[in-house]
Amino acid sequence: MTRISESFAELKERSEGALIAYLTVGYPNLKQTPRLVGALINGGADIIELGIPFSDPIADGPTIQKATALSLEGGARPLDALEIARRVRERYDTPLVLMSYFNPIYRVGLHKFLSLAKNSGISGIIIPDLPVEESSDYKKECVSADIDTILLASPSTHPDRLKQIIAQSSGYLYLISLYGVTGIRSSVAESALTLIKKYSDMIAGSLPLAVGFGISTPDHVREMLHAGADGAIVGSAFVEIIRKNQRQPTQTAKKLENMAKAMKKATIEPK
Repeated sequence: MTRISESFAELKERSEGALIAYLTVGYPNLKQTPRLVGALINGGADIIELGIPFSDPIADGPTIQKATALSLEGGARPLDALEIARRVRERYDTPLVLMSYFNPIYRVGLHKFLSLAKNSGISGIIIPDLPVEESSDYKKECVSADIDTILLASPSTHPDRLKQIIAQSSGYLYLISLYGVTGIRSSVAESALTLIKKYSDMIAGSLPLAVGFGISTPDHVREMLHAGADGAIVGSAFVEIIRKNQRQPTQTAKKLENMAKAMKKATIEPK
């Protein structure tokens, strides 16, 4: 059982959902990233997604696109994410997941990158632009490195293709809850809740279901879990806090921690 699987199993025993928190590596700068990750963990985040900055983040909305651009301008590179993961792992046992487009991994070399990721304490990797039809060799390399292959499904995923995605996935299935890109939303669409119920029935407990895109408040987290999700992925809401407070590092960390506490509380309240 992988570290991610163990975390979901422990949460299930406690009747809790998982809070999965995303940050862009190098935003607002590389020096602050470990501290901000620590703030999220201290606030209760069960899993951390570290976003590797990439020049063409097609799945991301304005908030994360801007963070990515500024991170790249500041000199952040893919291997910096692994160094930050290593530093975080020295202090915390929380599972760390990389979110990266395939190009940066390809440029380093798949085998080399996964070996470095394993040594840095990475538990899983998400690659939004890697289709399941081209994931077999990648999955074999991940299995060898003991790293979970976290694939994505969306509202338009055909049931037959979903079966392929589930078969190739480990750790958790990342469900994109709506059409479009990442970003802060004011409410949860009824279609997203219907989609979660549909996918949770199709997965039938074979793999944890984590839902992302647009989850911005504790109420959103609560609604997603009540609909049948095992975890909620929160990204843009955390990145926005960094944007608003980046000139005050101590305040940024405290606000991240407080928001994470509120989000985590929503995963443990009785259904």
